[in-house]
Amino acid sequence: MNHTNEGRRVEVLLVEDNPGDIRLTQEAFKEGRILVNITVATDGVQAIDILNQRGPYTGTPRPDLILLDLNLPKKSGREVLGEIKADNDLKRIPVIVMTTSKAAPDIHSVYDLNANCYITKPVELDDFLKVVRSIEDFWLTIVTLPEA
Repeated sequence: MNHTNEGRRVEVLLVEDNPGDIRLTQEAFKEGRILVNITVATDGVQAIDILNQRGPYTGTPRPDLILLDLNLPKKSGREVLGEIKADNDLKRIPVIVMTTSKAAPDIHSVYDLNANCYITKPVELDDFLKVVRSIEDFWLTIVTLPEA
């Protein structure tokens, strides 16, 4: 299979406030086949600043993929998703919502805001790592991501 992103570094914005989940996600990507550079935003306001390259984030690379938690301080994941998908410069960046909620209203609201996919975070460590690796296998190996 031709790996569309092989040989180039893929930029991922991880919007997550749980230090354990941040660490696990970074570890899972480190073990993968694709070179991934992860920028972490720990709240919704910081995520929007990074995406708009405001303030201290002026030189931050544009992400190829966004992993977004819904339960964030300062600005919720839903608000962040809504702003991304309403912005002509950002709306093509795929957004994967990764959250603990399995509630149908959460799932519906996220897809109504044009999320590219919704994943419920597994509680078990091995399952969490498998999910992140499957994101890499699909989104960073099979899918052709839009160029900035």
